[in-house]
Amino acid sequence: MSVRPPTPASPAPAPALPTGSGDSALHLRADGISFSFPDRRVLTDVSLVVPAGRPTGLLGENGSGKSTLLRLLAGDLSPDGGTSSAPGPVGILHQELPFGAGATLADVIGDALARSRHLETELVEAGEALAAGDGEPAPHAMRRYDEVLAEATLADVWNADQRAESVVAGLSLAGVDQGTPLGEISGGQRERLALAHLLIARPTTWLLDEPTNHLDDAGAAFLAAAIAAHPGPVLLASHDRAFLDDATTGQLDLDPVESPVRTDPGGLTVYTGGFSDYLLARFETRDRWEHRFRTEQEELKALRRAVKDSEVVGHPGAAPRTEGGMAKKFYADRNAAVVSRRLREARARLAQLEDDQVRKPPAELHFTHLPSAPRRGSAGGGGAVLLTASRVEVAGRLAPTSFSLSVGQRLLVTGPNGCGKSTLLETVTGQLEATDGSVDRPRGLRIGHLGQDDVAIQGRTVGEHLRAAAAGTDDPPPEDGTVPELFGLVHPRDLSRPLELLSRGQLRRVMLAAVLLDPPELLVLDEPTNHLALVTATRFEKALEDWNGSVLIASHDRWLRDRWQGEVLDLAG
Repeated sequence: MSVRPPTPASPAPAPALPTGSGDSALHLRADGISFSFPDRRVLTDVSLVVPAGRPTGLLGENGSGKSTLLRLLAGDLSPDGGTSSAPGPVGILHQELPFGAGATLADVIGDALARSRHLETELVEAGEALAAGDGEPAPHAMRRYDEVLAEATLADVWNADQRAESVVAGLSLAGVDQGTPLGEISGGQRERLALAHLLIARPTTWLLDEPTNHLDDAGAAFLAAAIAAHPGPVLLASHDRAFLDDATTGQLDLDPVESPVRTDPGGLTVYTGGFSDYLLARFETRDRWEHRFRTEQEELKALRRAVKDSEVVGHPGAAPRTEGGMAKKFYADRNAAVVSRRLREARARLAQLEDDQVRKPPAELHFTHLPSAPRRGSAGGGGAVLLTASRVEVAGRLAPTSFSLSVGQRLLVTGPNGCGKSTLLETVTGQLEATDGSVDRPRGLRIGHLGQDDVAIQGRTVGEHLRAAAAGTDDPPPEDGTVPELFGLVHPRDLSRPLELLSRGQLRRVMLAAVLLDPPELLVLDEPTNHLALVTATRFEKALEDWNGSVLIASHDRWLRDRWQGEVLDLAG
């Protein structure tokens, strides 16, 4: 988490949401923000208002610019155009803490408390200055005291120590020794610690990028309550559908919407209500756009044909009919004026429609299918046991756990943070050695493992990574012009892009496609819906239900768990 001081107000903000119950001076605003990377434009003319006390979701497909917009609002990036203002300090949730591997949990918590300590000191000093005046207090001393008191109240400095204890416990970090170096804790613990730093520091504006990726149900409920109680503006980007329903009261969608072809696409769409309300409204909006586009294209086609037919006389190749010639030829015909008027009207309507027509709805990138799982021999078919874990244990990380998985079976692993879900998956796939117990699996079992943390290989393009996955090699084979199967997960235009330039959601799609390119018999998936957009996650979940292979999955996604049709292994009980 980084904290920035207050920024000056924009001269003419364009409101995008109705104001909430909070002070309008505490609203987060942006007016006409645009931003481009060297290889592409990301945001065009984005204006918004996030009212204080009205938590708002930031939605959009992978690569639509959600993380970029949050960084622009935080001041980490400078826009190509437009302005923004946010009541400071501004806190943005970073996925990586700005501390070295040798720093401890106590160091991070102490840093988060530093602002409250500083405000307490400032308030005492301002009070002493106010009391030091003889008779009537000096106006500047009174003003200074009021300013510091207001800031200290927003930061809730008097409950800072109690808040730190509550946050550490609420995010399942109380069991970690505070003297532990950051280099010795898991990636999920580091991300929860980054969130804890923001909640303890309690800046006025919160910008949260995927805050629930490593939270269990209790942690997500704790965060939702903290967001609801925060008096400042909160804007959060998340693909956690259940959490958005619980924690937000408005949505901002960066995906393209209906707009005239003569204008540049951009901006965002405002929806009121929770995520479920947004989902229904978005589908209806998309249907209306597609219907209008089809209707307009049919009318344009008919108008162009009518105008063309009206301009041709006799045989093809004849000179165009002019209105003057028409009048001479049909001066005796009482319908001549009507024909001429209809032609003028058709031309006028055609010109207007060509100018006002909406642009074509872009094809939405969505998951298409899972490849068929390879068929094993008679020893492994017909519901035979595929994998068995017998009292598998990893000291300090996973209690003794046993289960078996048959061919075609689906098993969901659940449990709170720290119970060992990821450790179990790494152990059964052979990536981590158990300290006790055993894992039995057939020789040559083809396992496709999607881990929780995607790592971009520096200097490698999307196409190179997918070709290497398809060939089953560490290094990509030479380019031969063929395009690997993309499963609706990767845009062909992204094949030449370096992995390190992808958004987290785009990288997640690439890694999932890479797992599927070498068709597995067993899919082992650790939080597979993390960073995946709504449509992709929903279609992927449906494909898993119908797949002929075996699935071992760990997930905290409540939407996925509520709809799960297979077996469940609860590590908590």
